[in-house]
Amino acid sequence: MTTYATLLTDGAEKHPDKVFLYVDSQDESMVAVTYRDMNERSIAMARALLARGLKPGDRVAIAAPNQIEWLELLFGAARVGIITVTLNIRYRESELSYMLTKSGTKLVVSSARQGDFDFESLYDTLRPHVPSVEDVFFLGGTRAGSTYADLLAAGASYDGDLPAPKPEDPAVILFTSGTTGRPKGATLTHASLIASGSAQNKHVDARHDDVTLGLMPLNHVGGLTCTTTSSLAIGGTVVMLPAFSPASALEALEKYRGTSFGGVPTMWKLMLDHETFPQRDTSALRMAIIGGSNADPALCQQITAAIPGVRLINLYGLSESSGAGVMSAPEDGVAIVSSSIGVPIPGVEARIVDPDPNADGAGELQLRGPGVAAGYWEMPEETAATFADGWLNTGDIGTIDESGHVRLLGRAKEMYLQGGYNVYPVEIENLLADHPTVAMVAGIGVPDTVLGEVGRFYVVPAQGATADAGDLLAYCKEKVANYKVPREIVFVDELPLTPSGKIAKAQLRAQYDAE
Repeated sequence: MTTYATLLTDGAEKHPDKVFLYVDSQDESMVAVTYRDMNERSIAMARALLARGLKPGDRVAIAAPNQIEWLELLFGAARVGIITVTLNIRYRESELSYMLTKSGTKLVVSSARQGDFDFESLYDTLRPHVPSVEDVFFLGGTRAGSTYADLLAAGASYDGDLPAPKPEDPAVILFTSGTTGRPKGATLTHASLIASGSAQNKHVDARHDDVTLGLMPLNHVGGLTCTTTSSLAIGGTVVMLPAFSPASALEALEKYRGTSFGGVPTMWKLMLDHETFPQRDTSALRMAIIGGSNADPALCQQITAAIPGVRLINLYGLSESSGAGVMSAPEDGVAIVSSSIGVPIPGVEARIVDPDPNADGAGELQLRGPGVAAGYWEMPEETAATFADGWLNTGDIGTIDESGHVRLLGRAKEMYLQGGYNVYPVEIENLLADHPTVAMVAGIGVPDTVLGEVGRFYVVPAQGATADAGDLLAYCKEKVANYKVPREIVFVDELPLTPSGKIAKAQLRAQYDAE
């Protein structure tokens, strides 16, 4: 068992000049960061955090696109037992306030801006309501004393020892929205993250000379574990882009001779359909990994036809499993990859509980293994409900056949995947229900040809109020990440109810299907 500190130190000693990251610089050209560079950067950040008065077990948070500073903070904090709270750059006031307060975050690193959005002004408003936050530093900021450079400069004055964490210590708190509407902070340890990344490497026969294209966000296990931690554990190289576009992804894949790329179906579809794809040399790619949802048979056929000889792999994982838990087996062809999520990766067990004999043994999928999270941060009841005797209740309904392949049939949860991002309707329902023109609301995920699924919300206007769809959408945009904003609002006189008085979402889905 190991920690991020020992992984980085070993990498710097064994192959100091090997490139760990190719990453965007401020002038938008790609720069190379070696294993030695990354190790030294993490030490400098660790000293800076300790100089600011933080200690092992304290929490720091980051909200930024994929960039070198993101990993500097993560690895620097992890080196001395400080826990990183990973935040989506799309989060806004409501989400940030809750997550920073719940985690007891003391120090925040944030982008100063994202497009036209001003995070410096947001934190001026937010900080009085989050008393645990003592410092906020901005990437790209200009205010004296609160730039990222100001944070790093503090480390020059620290000459004390660097405390060493244990493998079982928390390294990351990753918030995942729950069906109750309250985001839950999955507590991921050094051991669970590294175990998940290492098991993935073993399952796919990863190599030290692999070059992985890193487009999944670092605040998500797809970027944090399945891409970065797995590459670090094998001594590989990551080509990290700040955001996805099909053109830049294809350019990077060709330029750096990428051997592995994992993306949600939307990413693959946009890349394959892009006008420059036929001219790009993708012959070095040997692993095409599809994550985030079931692999569509037509997409699987398109990938294998466009990239001859590539190994097609489906990947199933959750925040609570620290990353991958089930992946396609090496011998799986297109038919099996497109009809199952694969088999448990090394060290992971899978089982179906409460099987229904009338549904060919379908039941809830549970996973057990070293990658399972330590629970939810300061949420004992939710932890007990999801984690029991080492088994993780995934909330997904499926079957396991005689060959060990897992097939998903649906979700026990109401979550839908919009462009690869998890969206839980209850969170948006709770938000819309607070609007003065809304009496009742219910949301479902409906199919979309580009994003996979999008949100459709049925709203009963408050008595005497004039509800407007544009106003409600603008209200949501101010409060939550843009991928959670409904794509469609339908006004209705009433919502179907069950005998117990709950909203009958199955009827809403049936009505949609009949349209």
